[in-house]
Amino acid sequence: MAEIVTAAVAMATMLFLAPLLGSMPQATLAAVVIVYSIGLIRPKEFRDIRNVRRTEFIWALTAFAGVVLLGTLRGILVAIIVSLVALAYQAAEPKIYVLGRKPGTNVFRPLSKEHPEDETFPGLLLLRPEGRIFFANVGYLSQKVRALVEAANPQVVVLDLSGVFDLEYTALKMLTNAEKRQRERGVSLWLVGLNRQVLAVVERSPLGESPNRDMMDVNLELAVAKYVTTPRAGSVDRPFYRAS
Repeated sequence: MAEIVTAAVAMATMLFLAPLLGSMPQATLAAVVIVYSIGLIRPKEFRDIRNVRRTEFIWALTAFAGVVLLGTLRGILVAIIVSLVALAYQAAEPKIYVLGRKPGTNVFRPLSKEHPEDETFPGLLLLRPEGRIFFANVGYLSQKVRALVEAANPQVVVLDLSGVFDLEYTALKMLTNAEKRQRERGVSLWLVGLNRQVLAVVERSPLGESPNRDMMDVNLELAVAKYVTTPRAGSVDRPFYRAS
């Protein structure tokens, strides 16, 4: 109702008050705009944005500078373009974390120097990518995973896909080839934590017929429990993986 009333008043102003407003000096109209706009400038909001997220603080500064230097519409357009470029950059280089388990819990979190007590498991590498995996970032993600696997030298790599909401065909093909390549090296690749959409896509691919298909229906906690309770030859010679 408030929006309807606002639209009606704006239309009435344009239809009936436009001739009166048009006869006012531009300096007077500018003063009205300035007085109204002063309330829109809130330095505290910029400070709050900076404290929460630096990236969006840069976007806010870009929008502010664009509007001041180029005008309202062009300034907003510049801010939108900068935001889209930043989002594209983030999507092209998704985060992937090496996980450990918080002692005495079923909580898995990225290994870090702040939590050196987190549990890791000999011969087991826990990885968690986040975000959509598609053609633009699959190469970067593949290189990161390969480097982590070579550094850890595990028997089993558990890829927790609970943070992946969509898996494109190109990424699925990469996973299929990676699973086959690691299996030939004697390393098992377990995919766990798949949502329904991703699981349905995987099941229709050759990856759905892999020997570790049964692991796709479990979460990270159950996967670790199965690994720990399954005897493995030579597991005592496998090193723990620690964050650098």
